[in-house]
Amino acid sequence: MKRLPGWIKLLLKVAVSAGCLWYVGQKIDWAQTWQLLKLSNKGWLAAAVIFFSMSKAISSLRLNRYFGNLNLYLGEWPNLRLYWLGMFYNLFLPGGIGGDAYKVILLSRKYGSLSAKKITAAVFLDRVSGVAGLGILAAGFYSWLFWGSWYGTLVLLGVLPGLGVYYWMVRRWFPTFLPSFGSTLWLGLAVQVAQVVAVYAIMLSIGIRHQFPAFQFLFLLSSIVAIFPFTIGGLGAREVVFLWGASQFALNKNEAVFISLLFYLISVVVSLIGLLWVYREPLPGPAIQTPAD
Repeated sequence: MKRLPGWIKLLLKVAVSAGCLWYVGQKIDWAQTWQLLKLSNKGWLAAAVIFFSMSKAISSLRLNRYFGNLNLYLGEWPNLRLYWLGMFYNLFLPGGIGGDAYKVILLSRKYGSLSAKKITAAVFLDRVSGVAGLGILAAGFYSWLFWGSWYGTLVLLGVLPGLGVYYWMVRRWFPTFLPSFGSTLWLGLAVQVAQVVAVYAIMLSIGIRHQFPAFQFLFLLSSIVAIFPFTIGGLGAREVVFLWGASQFALNKNEAVFISLLFYLISVVVSLIGLLWVYREPLPGPAIQTPAD
C-alpha cells in the first residue's frame, strides 16, 4: 500500500486533535479555564517559558553528543539553531517534512561524507534517550504516588532492568554511539527535570501547591503519549490524559486541562524562534569532521 500523502496525514492529525479537544470540552468549563489564564501570575508563566527553553537547549546539547560519535562536530550555537528550526518544523509542518527529517536531509547534503542512515540513527537515539528520561521520572513519580504499595515499588525497581535493556540495545545495534551512553542519559534526565520545573511553575501561576506528584506523573505520562504522531504536536492527546488523570486522582479538571494547554502554548511560542532560520542558513560554516575509525 502506498504511503499517504502529506496533506492527508495533516488532515488526519488535525481531525484527531480536534476530536480530542471536543471530547475534553464536553467535560470541562472553558469559561473557568479561561478565567484561570486571566488570573494567573504572569511571573510564574515567564519562569515556565524560561525552564522550557532551557530544556530545549539541553536537548540540543544531547543531540550534539550523538553527532560527535559520528565525528561530526557542530558548534553548540549552530547546532542549537538547527535544533530550534527542527522544533518549528515539527509543530508547524506536521503533515510535510518533520524537523527530524529536515535535520537528516540538511546534514547529509551539507556534509556528504556522512550517510543519511548514520545521521538518522543519531536523531533516533536522541529521541530514545528522551523517552528513557521520561520513563525514569514517570516511574519515580508513580512510586511517590503509591508509596508503600507493592506495585509502586515494582515500577521503581523496574527502572534498572529497563536501563539494562536500553544499554544492550545501543551496544547491540548502535555501537558507534555507546561512548555517549552515560552523558546522553544524564542529559535526557536533565531535559525532563527542566520541563517538570516548567510545569510546576505553571501550577504555581494559578496557586496550585497540592497534589504535586499526581500532576507531574500525568504530565510525564502525557508526554509519552504525545510522542506518537497522531496529533498536532500532542495537542488533544495531552489534554485527554490530564482529563482522565483528574478523575483518577481527584484533581480539578479545569486546572488539569489548563496546565496541559499552557504547556502546549509555551512550546508553540518557544518553537516560533525557529522561524528566524526558515529563510536563513542555520549552519553557515563548515562542520569539523575527522575520518571515522
